[in-house]
Amino acid sequence: MSTLSDLVQAHGRASEADIDWLHLLVGDLQLLADLAFADIVLWVPTTVGGFVAVTHARPSSSATLFYRDFVGQEIKPEWSALVMDAWTSGRIADSSAPDWYEETPTRVRAVPVVHRNPEAEPQAGRKPIAVLTRHTNLSEARTPSRQELTFNECANEIFAMIAVGDFPDLSAPTGPRRGAPRASDGLLKLDVEGVVTFASPNGLSAFNRMGFAGELEGEALAEVTAGLIENAAAVDESLPLVVTGRAPWRTEIEARGVAVALRAIPIRRKGERAGAIVLCRDVTELRHQEQELLTKDATIREIHHRVKNNLQTVASLLRIQARRSHSEDARDSLNHAMRRVAAIAVVHDTLSEGLNQNVDFDAVFDRVLLLIAEVASSHATKAHPKFSGSFGELPSAYATPLALALTELVTNAVEHGLAGREGEVEIIANRTEETLSVKVRDNGVGLGEGKVGTGLGTQIVRTLIQGELGGTIDWHTIMGSGTEVTIEVPLTWLTKP
Repeated sequence: MSTLSDLVQAHGRASEADIDWLHLLVGDLQLLADLAFADIVLWVPTTVGGFVAVTHARPSSSATLFYRDFVGQEIKPEWSALVMDAWTSGRIADSSAPDWYEETPTRVRAVPVVHRNPEAEPQAGRKPIAVLTRHTNLSEARTPSRQELTFNECANEIFAMIAVGDFPDLSAPTGPRRGAPRASDGLLKLDVEGVVTFASPNGLSAFNRMGFAGELEGEALAEVTAGLIENAAAVDESLPLVVTGRAPWRTEIEARGVAVALRAIPIRRKGERAGAIVLCRDVTELRHQEQELLTKDATIREIHHRVKNNLQTVASLLRIQARRSHSEDARDSLNHAMRRVAAIAVVHDTLSEGLNQNVDFDAVFDRVLLLIAEVASSHATKAHPKFSGSFGELPSAYATPLALALTELVTNAVEHGLAGREGEVEIIANRTEETLSVKVRDNGVGLGEGKVGTGLGTQIVRTLIQGELGGTIDWHTIMGSGTEVTIEVPLTWLTKP
């Protein structure tokens, strides 16, 4: 399905600033649908004089009228005149008689969406850029509760602000959706002095759990909050602005082990503040989960750090043993083992620095290449490493065997391909969505076609690439001089971001 930006650009005439305004508004369409107990559809004008739907929000507080999305569809003829009226007049328009949709009586309201330009005069240059329609189900005839009446009143206040460009508020900070208060979680309505005129049952319960005993209605929310957090070690500096409804911000308060997220939506009439809506949600369980995840991440990082330290200790012991060995073969074997352990340690060191189990393998391989100088110096060789391409991020399940395999291949190129001479070792990495391809090439003595060494290093590489990574590996001589090893590893099972 096309995004809002795609649909607006394909059908409408909105500027980039208008599209950004619509994105801000769409972020609160679900809130509007829940407050209005109705489906909300956003329409933008087309170049041929019609309207096309770009987003649709269904209420979670009541049954939806529309079981199929209108997104991407032209407006229905029965709504066209009402929407055009709101568009041309710049005022909210209501249907004069019930509108029937699939044998269900509905009431339709069309609200012009005005983009407030801070550089323009207060009421100048405010032409609609889109139209919202509210579709209310009239089939369930019943006496609305006080909460439903208040929610509808709040929705109408916001609709009125949308029609003059006072909502959404550009000064409102963007925050994560996780834990954001919703209308059904708890709603408090404040007057211009910050006194609670209505508290939904869920909103009252949230404050009761923090230790407030009594009714919120008639109380100044700022005073209630101050009494709950009077012994708190740290308080968000934006809290007074939120609990008085003076700023469209979000914050959290915590008391008696209960955390409650608050979001204030100031209500303005003719540019003057007339009160506020405060949404509240008990996020205690969410914060506990986040704390557990942080503790888990810290524990995993500490484990990787300790594994790295232990591996480096083992590598140091192998290096010391190699220096004291009197047998050339034993010394070489110990040095090989030391480098293999060091390559694995590099991966764990990188994992210990991040919060996830993916590693930037380019950074890992840069450290692996440092081994070339050490190998070359012990074999009277002058090697010039050359790396091109990119490995990208890889999970640890890929990174460890790949780092070990590349260590073996680079070491073999220096020890055997360039032994006692000067030359180049070139590594080329090419990554697609499905495959990671790596070439390790040297310009040394070369290898007979089809003749692959049977040493331990070759066996290790085959086991890692073919067995652990499910890839392929091929050795061959290039242009009669030097050896090229090609590795291909499938990435199809990796989770795409």
